[in-house]
Amino acid sequence: MFIPFFLELKAAKVPASLREYLTLLEGMETGIAEFDVEAFYFLARATLVKDERHIDRFDQVFAHVFRGVQAVGGVEGEARAIPEEWLRKLAEKHLTDEEKALIESLGGFDKLMETLKQRLEEQKGRHQGGSKWIGTAGTSPFGAYGYNPEGVPIGQDESRNRRAVKVWDKREFRNFDDTVELGTRNIKVALKRLRRWVREGADEELDLPGTIRSTAEHGYIDVQTRPERRNKVKLLMFFDVGGSMDDHVRVAEELFSAARAEFKHMEWFYFHNCLYERVWKDNRRRHAETIPTLDVLHKFGPDWKVVFVGDAAMSPYEIAAPGGSVEHWNAEAGAVWISRVTTQWPKAVWINPTPQPHWRYSHSTAMLSELLCGRMYPLTLEGLGGAMKELGR
Repeated sequence: MFIPFFLELKAAKVPASLREYLTLLEGMETGIAEFDVEAFYFLARATLVKDERHIDRFDQVFAHVFRGVQAVGGVEGEARAIPEEWLRKLAEKHLTDEEKALIESLGGFDKLMETLKQRLEEQKGRHQGGSKWIGTAGTSPFGAYGYNPEGVPIGQDESRNRRAVKVWDKREFRNFDDTVELGTRNIKVALKRLRRWVREGADEELDLPGTIRSTAEHGYIDVQTRPERRNKVKLLMFFDVGGSMDDHVRVAEELFSAARAEFKHMEWFYFHNCLYERVWKDNRRRHAETIPTLDVLHKFGPDWKVVFVGDAAMSPYEIAAPGGSVEHWNAEAGAVWISRVTTQWPKAVWINPTPQPHWRYSHSTAMLSELLCGRMYPLTLEGLGGAMKELGR
């Protein structure tokens, strides 16, 4: 019965394999998600989704395929057939002892089911409020958005009393789609792909395998600790500021904030349009306090990972000719400085916040991409992931 679900996931480009689908079926056979659609949702997501980028697509497919499974339809018009065994099992799992006692005092679960079926047959149209008819926002034991300790939720979109929450409709991971621009949280997810773990610092983390081994050897509990794992990657970032980059300040700030949070070893500098002989750290004093670019090249070794962030939109002369800068007289062309960077850091990448389809309208963008041997990536989850993969090689 889950084959259509699996096929729709494939059609939505969620890369679920047949082996993962069989794992889902094995989980169902063991009873992990029996009579609980929410548990089935989490089981399916855990077995079929391997990457955060695909969670939102999974949620959309799940909502489409299993719509109406968790809540038994609406009550407008004709009566609905409710599987009594399913409701009985669900009640046994979710009702508290106090709620079960109340049901028994009112005639028991059989009486509750009999009354529900009778109400479904008697009711005509939608009912709002009240204490008898099936409807919404009342105290009837049947319906949605109200409360009764022996109630059965019907047609409710989400839980108000911690019952049958439709988590897939919340789509909490919608921003993880790899075709959208990023927020700070999503950027952090992408940056995590650039990791080189090393243990350093004081022994302050529990070494569970070491503790088990030492305890077995000595015959008593011997707690072992070890240095925490830290990301040893060293990141050097150059941010284009001013001019056309004013349109991308927010996303550039998000990238900067995410990188600061993810990398212990990180340095950054600012430039305008193209890299020249000087960069700076404080934009408020960009003309008074600058740093020679050669000093940066000499200070940071080839083990640093280098990222440029800019829209690459400028006059081609700013890249190709001495004196082409719009702010000062540059004795050497911007292309000369970019070449020096790629000699020092051959895997340097350029992150471009301008949507990729627009790049073909900018000659300067093509020039910079060529200077970096095609290592220019859009500021999307997919693009940033590709840049991190390139840097990690």
